[in-house]
Amino acid sequence: MVIVAGHLIVDPAGRTQYLAGCTDAVRAARAAPGCLDFALGADLLDPARVNVFERWTSPAALAAFRGQGPSEGQLDEIRRFSIDEFVVGRDA
Repeated sequence: MVIVAGHLIVDPAGRTQYLAGCTDAVRAARAAPGCLDFALGADLLDPARVNVFERWTSPAALAAFRGQGPSEGQLDEIRRFSIDEFVVGRDA
C-alpha cells in the first residue's frame, strides 16, 4: 500500500474556490483502479493550508493515476507544498 500525506499552501482568499475546483479530481481519483481513499480538506487553523491524504493499493496504481496530473490552473494556485509518499506493508 502507498500512503500520500501532506499539505498544500494556497492563497487564503482563494482556498474555498481552489477546493471546489478539485471536486472532479477527487471524484476521478476515488474511481481510479487501486484507490482506497483520496481526500483534500481545509485546515482548521491555517486559512492557506489544504490537507492531503491518499491511500493506494500499490505504487503502480498511484503512478497510473498521477499520469493524468492536475490541471495547470490548479498548479498555478499552489504557493508551496509538502507531500510525502510512504510504501507500507509486506512488500515495502
